[in-house]
Amino acid sequence: MSFYGIVDGSEGSLKNFLSQLPGVDQVGAEARAAMLATRSIKTTSKRWAIDTAISMVDLTTLEGADTPGKVRALCTKAVRPDPTDLTIPSVGAVCVYNDMVSIARTHLDAIGGKHVPVAAVSTAFPSGRASMEVKIQDTQDAIDAGAAEIDMVIDRGAFLSGKFGLVFDEIVKIREVCGDRAHLKVIFETGELVTYDNVRKASYLAMLAGADFIKTSTGKVAPAATPPVVLVMLEAVRDFYAMTNRRIGVKPAGGIRNTKDAIKQLVLVNETAGPEWLTPEFFRIGASALLNDLLMQRMKMDDGYYASPNYVTID
Repeated sequence: MSFYGIVDGSEGSLKNFLSQLPGVDQVGAEARAAMLATRSIKTTSKRWAIDTAISMVDLTTLEGADTPGKVRALCTKAVRPDPTDLTIPSVGAVCVYNDMVSIARTHLDAIGGKHVPVAAVSTAFPSGRASMEVKIQDTQDAIDAGAAEIDMVIDRGAFLSGKFGLVFDEIVKIREVCGDRAHLKVIFETGELVTYDNVRKASYLAMLAGADFIKTSTGKVAPAATPPVVLVMLEAVRDFYAMTNRRIGVKPAGGIRNTKDAIKQLVLVNETAGPEWLTPEFFRIGASALLNDLLMQRMKMDDGYYASPNYVTID
């Protein structure tokens, strides 16, 4: 089987392709990311930027202490981030553990949130340490419960050992389970991949295997969504689109906590991949605390002062 006419999925073919990728200029990537971080958005565009960022948030709760009540409250906030201002868009998705998917989907449907998808972290999240049979069942359970998006983790040990075929095959199999029922986001855990070259290789490996999105991190390991890492991933999806005419999304997750950070991400997207990626269809931000800061900054634009955190719900 040929994947985009680029690789046949064999270990040798994958290694040959990945070895020919140009190395990442670490100094250059970090300098460009730092330069783009200094860009500002005009005041007249700031509301657009805030609302765009809100629409891209995958509102997330991934704690062992999660309860049905907490997930329902999160879903309510996802649909109407501020009940007093119905001009604010809903978020991009609600992201939860598998056992909370049905609760989230049922509540979203009941409150007029059918348009908000539920994303499930799957395949033995966050470690990825499980048999393929378990990973497949984990994914199938999430989809059957109502998940429209699957956030899978790659086997970082296999990747770092050079077993690219194993990682590739796992992604292909999970993509097959998703079929046309769910989009697949592939998580690299970039803090464990160590180098930008590895991030670039993982990006191409996942895209060739059928990922709809590539995602930086689980949020459980630091560093996570650093600007240079996101830059490298955005360059990868841009160049992959030029090669295949298939547009892949990017999801940074972990460490993006305030409006300033979110706007930096939008600048990175626009200046690296292009404005076509400035949509929830192709860019998401995995976060929990970020939404509150975006809401408070939006209030400040209306009222002229920064509201107390008491004006937004505690997640």
